[in-house]
Amino acid sequence: MTNDMSHAAPVRPQRRAGAHAAPPRQVTSQLSASLPTLEIEDTPQQSGTPVITFDHVTKVYPAQPNKPALNDVSLQIFAGEFVFLVGHSGSGKTTFIRMLIREVKPTQGHIYIADEDLANMRNWRVPYLRRNIGCVFQDFKLLPGKTAFENVAFALEVIGKSRHVINTQVPEVLRLVGLEEKMDQLPDQLSGGEQQRVSIARSIVNRPPLLICDEPTGNLDPQTSLGIMRLLERINRPGTTILVATHDREMVDQMRRRVLALENGVLVRDQKKGVYGYDV
Repeated sequence: MTNDMSHAAPVRPQRRAGAHAAPPRQVTSQLSASLPTLEIEDTPQQSGTPVITFDHVTKVYPAQPNKPALNDVSLQIFAGEFVFLVGHSGSGKTTFIRMLIREVKPTQGHIYIADEDLANMRNWRVPYLRRNIGCVFQDFKLLPGKTAFENVAFALEVIGKSRHVINTQVPEVLRLVGLEEKMDQLPDQLSGGEQQRVSIARSIVNRPPLLICDEPTGNLDPQTSLGIMRLLERINRPGTTILVATHDREMVDQMRRRVLALENGVLVRDQKKGVYGYDV
């Protein structure tokens, strides 16, 4: 396998001397301020402030003290990038994603979202961070008793958005994902691909600058998977940073975006316009 570690090891973001951590209401503005406004046809460039930085990150779980889930991982992901995270089961992808949403902390090293150091972030600040990160999962995680509209609206209700904002933004985002005619249907009345589109709509309705997708096409047929990935491309074009953890070799090879490959917790490949690179 050919390694293309074309992205330099990250340098820890510098804070001004004497600077204090921003209050929680500033977390949103900090992250959003790091993102450029891109035209629809622009190609994201790896420049400016990184949205994600892993600085010599190691994670060891107590149950496996001699087998790090991640081992000295360093990388940066910049605003507007579309990045695939690949690797066999047990390679460290799940731990990588759990760290980004602060479900687990690194044993060593630092993780930054924009200029926020997750390793040292206090627990009461974590919900404010997560408002700026959209998450899409393999199993959709929809509320079965709520319609497509209500599932998406719920993401705004829990952060206190007004009914006016909900009634404006929810139909808008459901139109974006192609479900404007199915807003009133329950999850069990929708196909798997439609349910995943609702999940994506819910994850972006608050307009987060960072979208993390964990096996978003894992339960879908190839044609439906293609539609989901094309939708993610549309979301990426205006500047949303997207990270997709996947086993979908065909999709990765076809889209030729940046690829991060993990093996046994080690970052073994960081390839621009990469391919999947594993037998499946």
